[in-house]
Amino acid sequence: MPRINLLPWREEQRKQRLKHFGMAAAAAIGVGVATVLYAHATMNRFIAHQNERNKYLETEIATLDKQIAEIKELEATKERLLARMQIIEQLQRSRPEVVHLFDELVRRLPDGVYLKSVKQTGNRLSIKGVAQSSTRVSALMRNIDSSEWLTDPGLDVVETVEQGRARNSEFTIFASQVSQAGDAAGQGAVEETQKVEEGKKKAGQPKKKPEQAKKGAEGSK
Repeated sequence: MPRINLLPWREEQRKQRLKHFGMAAAAAIGVGVATVLYAHATMNRFIAHQNERNKYLETEIATLDKQIAEIKELEATKERLLARMQIIEQLQRSRPEVVHLFDELVRRLPDGVYLKSVKQTGNRLSIKGVAQSSTRVSALMRNIDSSEWLTDPGLDVVETVEQGRARNSEFTIFASQVSQAGDAAGQGAVEETQKVEEGKKKAGQPKKKPEQAKKGAEGSK
């Protein structure tokens, strides 16, 4: 019976398996290294792109901050200009009021009273003068109370002083000035509102048709 030696074939098969395993391992290692490198490069690209976006956002935020600062400065300038305009308007309104005020003081002075000084702080007046008697001071206060330009009179000081043979009363009284400009502006606003309301009512009324207008004219005939 012949003998067959199978050892060389098995040895060859084992070598082939080891070779295939080595190739597969090398391929797996290569794929793993390539995957790691690709992932690293991808992450670097993402990081670089995000950094660019962050820089862009920082630039835009700095621009917006600058614009906001400019807007705040403009608003502050606007507030200052509005305050100046209000002061100018108030001064323009108060010019004729000063004339009316002095004219009203002259008209309200009773006989036997003359003024030494008039001091105004805001709408409050401090009036100093001399009267022949305290009764005339009371008459002056009543006249001020009935005035359209002055109101709220109050007595501060009244003293009797001798000037030669005459005895006079030096007085200091307070009063408040009534601003007519604000009342006129309010009245004008009320009138303007009434005109607008009347215009709305007229616009809301339905128009008559030609036939209805014709019938109405015939009926009136």
